[in-house]
Formats: sequence, C-alpha cells, structure tokens
Amino acid sequence: MSAKSIVKNPEVRLNIIKGLVDAYWKEMETVQNYLAISMNLDGVHAEPIKKSLDTDIAEELGHARQLAARIRVLGGVVPGSKDFKASQDFLQPPKSSTDVVSVIKGVIEAEEGAIEGYAEVIEACDGVDYVTQDLCITLMADEEEHRREFLGFLAEYGD
Repeated sequence: MSAKSIVKNPEVRLNIIKGLVDAYWKEMETVQNYLAISMNLDGVHAEPIKKSLDTDIAEELGHARQLAARIRVLGGVVPGSKDFKASQDFLQPPKSSTDVVSVIKGVIEAEEGAIEGYAEVIEACDGVDYVTQDLCITLMADEEEHRREFLGFLAEYGD
C-alpha cells in the first residue's frame, strides 16, 4: 500500500498533511522559545517555571518527531528551516528576566494554539484517517495537560 492510498481523497490527504506541517512548525517554534525563555529567566520565582519548560522542551520535540513521521507516512515532505515562519510573538523572552507572569501567559497561549491546531486535524481526519486522528488526540491531551499546569502557575503567581 503506497502512502497516497492511506487517505483515498488527494485533497483530504493534502489538507491533513498541511495541518500536520502547521502543528510540526508550532512544536518546533515552541521548543526554540521554551529553550530561550528557560535560559533567560532569573529569580526564585522562575525556578519552577524553568524546570517545567525544561521538561516540556523534550516533550514538544517528541511531538514534532511524531508529526514528522506521520507526515512521511502520508506521503508528505517534512519541511526544512527555509520554510519556517515564526509566529509566536507572545512567547518571546520577556524584557525583564524576572517577568514570570508574561512567560506563563505566553506558554498558555502557545498551548491553546496547539490544542486548536490539533482539533482541526482531528476533525479533518474524522472517518478517513484514524491513525493520524489518534496521534493528534494523544498530542492534544499532552498540550491540555501543559496548559493546565501553567494555568495553575498563573493562579499562583498572579493575574
């Protein structure tokens, strides 16, 4: 069975691949931003955030790897860095290295964006690609857990 025959309708297959590529880029950009933020944060209040981000870096990179593998199975091409367009203005390292609240809010926004993206792919896969749908359900659950953790941080640290 060729990769193209997994999803019979070429338009649907390309739409699913596009959703997976979008999710892949969100994961990769999140890894880059979490790394920068975790390195730049200072202060006693920053330590739990830095620890959580360090853990999340590995998880988000794992998500990107899983998405890349699925893109290939469906006959798509995993893009290289020249195709990357940054979009996470909300997740840039803050001007103040002790501004944990803006970091927490940025992480929540990133997780919500990932959840929305996975929901779109899940919907596109309904009835045509259960394997990709299952993968995205699993990844969405991980993102929901990350969001929950940072909503807890936000409640604790302010706002």
